[in-house]
Amino acid sequence: MLQSVSQSGGIPKAAGNPGGHVAEDGARYIAQPVPHVIVVEDDPPLRTLLMRLLVENGYHATGAADGEELLRAMADRGSNPVDLILLDIMLPGDDGLTLCRRIREYSKVPIIIISARGMEADRVAGLDTGADDYIAKPFGRSELLARVRALLRRAGESRIPPEAFEVTQLDFAGWRYFPKRRELFAPSGAEVPLTAAEHDLLQTLLRHPQRTIGRERLIELVRHRIGNSTDRSIDVLVSRLRRKLGGQRNHLIRTIRGVGYMFAADVTGS
Repeated sequence: MLQSVSQSGGIPKAAGNPGGHVAEDGARYIAQPVPHVIVVEDDPPLRTLLMRLLVENGYHATGAADGEELLRAMADRGSNPVDLILLDIMLPGDDGLTLCRRIREYSKVPIIIISARGMEADRVAGLDTGADDYIAKPFGRSELLARVRALLRRAGESRIPPEAFEVTQLDFAGWRYFPKRRELFAPSGAEVPLTAAEHDLLQTLLRHPQRTIGRERLIELVRHRIGNSTDRSIDVLVSRLRRKLGGQRNHLIRTIRGVGYMFAADVTGS
């Protein structure tokens, strides 16, 4: 049976999460659509663990136990478009290699094979069938997330609206930001100086308004601006930007407990 989990639905109730995200003021927020990853794994505990990891880092996740469920999820026009597939090799029915070949007949969706088979010949076979990456079990959560981010980035599947890069001015809660000139003006009209890292962070938040962005994704987006790329470094950077945007009283940047941050205001471009 297909199992779909997103930021709006949280992890399965059996795992102890009631669903949704809680901001620092206690309110619940529903995230906008985010990259959709299908996890094809016949081991239910591992499938749930992988889905939980993805959801906690800002992705929408759908679980499939075999090829039939995978293909049904991909054909479901009513669900979110599929942005990436994590595909186990050892599956009931058609194995992962066979499924990869079938998918490549009609789709270029990024595929990462996850398998207990870690020999060079196994990796070559997986890549030759059309997979974009191959990761052997056991693997660390940071490595898997890094591979997902890198593959989505290479595939050009960013959810940032293309028009966000073209606008000359972004307005929110009385503030004005000029992306190309990298200038920020407060509602009073005064210019607010920002560091390069603060500019990059603000642009990322403004291009994803009212969406929860995981800390690890923020680290990836501003990694070249900060020397120590850790959760703590992102928290400090967010705190600095938050103060320059008027502090806690404006509630523009909300902390989503256990996940990351969300820019809460409406943003319009011109």
